Amino acid sequence: MMINRETEQAETVVHINRVAKVVKGGKNFSFSAVVVTGDGEGKVGYGTGKAREVPPAIQKASERAKRFMVRVPMVGGTVPHLVWGRWGGTRVLLRPASPGTGVIAGGGVRAVMESAGIQDVLTKIVGSRNPFNVVRATFDALGQLMTAEQVQRLRGVEIGGGSVEAASPAVVAVPAEAPAEVVTPVEEAVAEEPKEVKAPVEEAVAEEPAAEVADAPEETVERGDSS
Repeated sequence: MMINRETEQAETVVHINRVAKVVKGGKNFSFSAVVVTGDGEGKVGYGTGKAREVPPAIQKASERAKRFMVRVPMVGGTVPHLVWGRWGGTRVLLRPASPGTGVIAGGGVRAVMESAGIQDVLTKIVGSRNPFNVVRATFDALGQLMTAEQVQRLRGVEIGGGSVEAASPAVVAVPAEAPAEVVTPVEEAVAEEPKEVKAPVEEAVAEEPAAEVADAPEETVERGDSS
């Protein structure tokens, strides 16, 4: 980590990669660098640069990092809440830590955390360990962080205030009314349907045997008299 005397900002060279381009006459070598810069008070940025030599590549990356700095929300020297950042095949986890834990991170994540001024944090890299992707995934996670005050302004409510208590009785009253409206029609339908089905069946069974028994004896008596 280097301290820029002009801007009093910390600059960290995360990675320098040598790139070879094959041409007709041979190979052209160039260098690409990733630099993270921050003031240690919540502002941090990153940049990439490419040149034929290492110093110009670092200078380009440093200038770009200073132009694109972001503000990181912090609560007591750590991140406000757990968050995942993603870039390509890399995922980075940032988790709040208690005071005295320190920066549990490695590679580009540590450079970003220290440059931003975060003192206690737990991190984990999942997937690709490419330094370029790790730095970008870390900044993606930092961009999702929000403090409690920011959430209150965004939602227009106060956590633990009167607006939350006023909404709770309405939520309790809805389940109490719903069963009363659903149960009453079901009981009436069950009580009426058996009465309508049983009455026609009993009348039909009582009438048919009586008609057959009455006609049979009359025919036998008349045939006996004629003979």
